[in-house]
Amino acid sequence: MRKLRFLCTALFIGLLAIQQADAQPRRGNAPRQQPKQISLQLYSIRDILGNAETYAKNHADVFKRLHEMGYTGVEAANYNDGKFYGVAPEQFRKDCEAAGLTPVSSHASRNLNATELANHDFTEALKWWDQAIKAHKAAGMEYLVSPWCETPKTLKDGQTICDFYNEVGRRCRAAGLKFGYHTHAHEYQKVEGQVWIDYMMQHIDADNMFWQMDTYWAVMAQQGPVHYFKKYPGRFTMLHIKDIYELGESGFVGFDAIFRNARLAGVEHYVVEMEGNDGTIDSMEGVRRCAEYMKASLNQRPAR
Repeated sequence: MRKLRFLCTALFIGLLAIQQADAQPRRGNAPRQQPKQISLQLYSIRDILGNAETYAKNHADVFKRLHEMGYTGVEAANYNDGKFYGVAPEQFRKDCEAAGLTPVSSHASRNLNATELANHDFTEALKWWDQAIKAHKAAGMEYLVSPWCETPKTLKDGQTICDFYNEVGRRCRAAGLKFGYHTHAHEYQKVEGQVWIDYMMQHIDADNMFWQMDTYWAVMAQQGPVHYFKKYPGRFTMLHIKDIYELGESGFVGFDAIFRNARLAGVEHYVVEMEGNDGTIDSMEGVRRCAEYMKASLNQRPAR
């Protein structure tokens, strides 16, 4: 039974990939009007750059190699107490720039606990965010992305979360940062009959929060990324470009249609993320292959 469910899911995803690839016809081989910046989410290489210790030991060589692969920036995955990978924001910026990389963004989050959610109380949470905003600004980042929030059990709680994110977004804007939310699969679940991601789209001001869609998790939730681009044009300032392992290996995700519709989506920046690999290559070889895939894909077909 489990095997049958897996095969059904795989079949659906395969059909969805074909549907996305055929979403719009190609127009010759003119260069895409695409964002020129491609960053790597450093979670992809967490085995060699995942904490303060490994960062101190490996960052200079790793950043140099990422630049040589063709990445123009990085998205941090280890922010804590005003520091990135154990170093001050200013130092993290210098480390990136010394290798020719831009510290574009970071995943960082402090959500509301149960008591705060019930009381609509943002006081302590916003103190955390104020420090995070200051650190991200000092690191020279343009984007600050919250990577996770539990799906609420009620729309009342959902509205509190939306109010909270609106306030975080306002504070980011005041500091010159763009605040975003990174999606997984659970945001496509329903809360009291309403799809949670749609509710957030409708109750969080577009000026206060953009969306960093994870393209792989959208497909795994049996949703078409291009469908959401068309439904909420201009809202997807960043995209996480991800497959099961290296980009393009599985055929599950219709990257062709995603790239063609980047302008409709509002994409300003691509971020490559690799969850892992099949054990036949190391993580640095994996992200190198991802970089090659991105460069080849973005230079072949026009965007809309």
